[in-house]
Amino acid sequence: MLLGDLGAEVLKVEKPGQGDETRRWGPPFRSSESTYFLSVNRNKKSLTVDIKKPAGQQIVTELAKKCDILIENYVPGKLHQMGLGYQEMQEIAPQLIYCSISGYGTSGPYAQRAGYDVIAAALGGLLHITGPQDGEPCKVGVAMTDLATGLYAHGAIMAALLQRSKTGRGQHIDCNLLSTQVSCLANLSSNYLNGGQEAKRWGTAHESIVPYQAFSTKDGYFVVGAANDKQFQILCNVPV
Repeated sequence: MLLGDLGAEVLKVEKPGQGDETRRWGPPFRSSESTYFLSVNRNKKSLTVDIKKPAGQQIVTELAKKCDILIENYVPGKLHQMGLGYQEMQEIAPQLIYCSISGYGTSGPYAQRAGYDVIAAALGGLLHITGPQDGEPCKVGVAMTDLATGLYAHGAIMAALLQRSKTGRGQHIDCNLLSTQVSCLANLSSNYLNGGQEAKRWGTAHESIVPYQAFSTKDGYFVVGAANDKQFQILCNVPV
């Protein structure tokens, strides 16, 4: 979608007869499409191809010869079984940048599991650090692990395009939800690795910066973010 925002022509290959399952992720709907599907599929043209059949595999192969980028999110090894893996595509389309997005990468005990945002977010620690201080783990309001993985993939594809402009050859990009989520723990993972401090839930507060949170008032909430002493002094002088 982001590549489409930047001007790329994007062809979305969907399953014949039913298409992308997110078309039915609702309510709400607009006409026959879920608003969820519409939110993440702008700037895309769609076609249906049965890649389990030789004729469908041939269509994908011919497209690969003409395209710059192929993005797939199958369980690792599945497309290879159909003759559509990176090694096969590299032989017939050496210019192709082949980006694989999976739940848990191409190796390891979870490699063959399907990946969903909430599961990867749980395994990667995001639910553990999200929610009320003395409450249960909480899912973030939007699929942040999915979104961050897409952003990582976008950056890697742009770098691969730059590299191809120098070498003339594409490459394989491997992104996965779990690695993305672990990397997004940022300072919290550093706290544990370098300071021996395990992360916990803080609600809207911050374990290192105060005040940096939401406060309840008579008619709603207000949020304060004073990240240094100078900002705190300014806050203290705000007329009330």
